[in-house]
Amino acid sequence: MMDKALAHKKVLIAGGASGMGLALARRCLDAGADVTIVGRNEARLRAAEEALGRPATLAAVVADVSREDEVVKLFERVGGLDHVACTVADIEGAYELLPELDLKAVQRAVDSKIYAPLLLAKHGMSKIGRDGSITFTSGIAAYRPSARGAAVAAVNAALEGLVRALAVELAPIRINAVSPGWVDTPIWAFVAGDRKDDVLGAMAERLPVGRIGQPDDIADAVRFLMGNGFTTGTVLHVEGGHRLI
Repeated sequence: MMDKALAHKKVLIAGGASGMGLALARRCLDAGADVTIVGRNEARLRAAEEALGRPATLAAVVADVSREDEVVKLFERVGGLDHVACTVADIEGAYELLPELDLKAVQRAVDSKIYAPLLLAKHGMSKIGRDGSITFTSGIAAYRPSARGAAVAAVNAALEGLVRALAVELAPIRINAVSPGWVDTPIWAFVAGDRKDDVLGAMAERLPVGRIGQPDDIADAVRFLMGNGFTTGTVLHVEGGHRLI
């Protein structure tokens, strides 16, 4: 169904090959937007194109958005934009107790959650119209960290500080973040391994909404932030009431 706020708009989604990014790409395409999905893995991008039905309004670009040279080339290729969203999160190995925490894994988390958003804003700002937006992805770990979640809590909290600062510096371009709770995405294979179903099921019983989040829940929130011209410097919590328990 066409959405007046997104119809014929140009949207770039870093991390659009899977999970929340893929769900957002589908939402934006359904709303009538021209969408470019970006990811490091070409095979995943091709699979995402297939899953989205390969419409003429979809493009896929292989790029690592934590590398400045690749971000520069990305924006040279895509040209003018209305909205940028980033759902990238490389946190494999970052959920560990301090004695086992590998700083290389922490650096990858910083690259994906801090450097990538910073680079997308730095090189995307000149491509985005005055009525456009940039939306990043934080997370519940910044508010309700686990004993193994120090590194992830830190990068999410830092990202939210970046959102507020960029909303001032890049105005009138709107800068926001969505902060998901526990969402059933492929990332849980790294976080919980074989215990994924049990871990998610236990949390679902605790949450006020009685279920775990789905990628479409987050996609709907990002789509709202793209379309609402009076929201900037804001973190939109989409976590099923997780902060209340």
